[in-house]
Amino acid sequence: MNTAIVVGASSGIGQEIASRLITKGWRVALAARRRSLLLPLLDKAPNGSIAVQLDVCEDSAVTLLDQIFQRMGHVDLYFHVSGIGKMNASLLPDIEESTVLTNAYGFTRMVGEAYRLMTAQGGGHIAVVSSIAGVRGLGAAPSYSATKAFQHFYLQALEQQAHVSKTKVGFTEIRPGFIDTPLLKGSHFPMTMPLGYAVDRIMRAVEAHRHVVIIDWRYRVLVFLWRCVPACLWRRMNVGILQKR
Repeated sequence: MNTAIVVGASSGIGQEIASRLITKGWRVALAARRRSLLLPLLDKAPNGSIAVQLDVCEDSAVTLLDQIFQRMGHVDLYFHVSGIGKMNASLLPDIEESTVLTNAYGFTRMVGEAYRLMTAQGGGHIAVVSSIAGVRGLGAAPSYSATKAFQHFYLQALEQQAHVSKTKVGFTEIRPGFIDTPLLKGSHFPMTMPLGYAVDRIMRAVEAHRHVVIIDWRYRVLVFLWRCVPACLWRRMNVGILQKR
């Protein structure tokens, strides 16, 4: 039986990913800050599945991840869905700091530890839900776009390391645009994707062991256009900045 760890399984995307894995018969370890939100999923999961209260920003997170690996035995898939993001053109310090703490510090310690543990067990697959926001610096969400860029390069570096050292650990980075989840409740963004539609494509990318995938084709076009904009023009663009102050 395949085994997976889903960190951030209480979020809209994380819940749906965990549900898909359970439906396919995977034994899962569900982790999130609020364990109570994981219990309905755990009730449907195969025997041997567990639910753990884990906050990626807490000092105990790495120790808990080690314990989860020990309890699950060989882990085939580590799925990192934990992350936060808010528009913050006003640079409110608490938003900037919490975003960096979760998306950079928490991300690094968890994905890095998962990589070390999978290397020790002889291989595995690490999948991360990041964002297209890391492609360019977005003035409306400085810390969010910066931490997502950090994730892009960190995963790229680990994948290079794994390839050169012949470590049998694969990586899939998923870069979605706006997805209709509780995180966006009350907001109206263009090209927002239904949750089920987005997760369908996320699961296909992971099953195919894609290296990097942008969800969906409209966002692939948008990212291509963003990359074509010269820096001298990009710095003059109002990408949602004035409206969000």
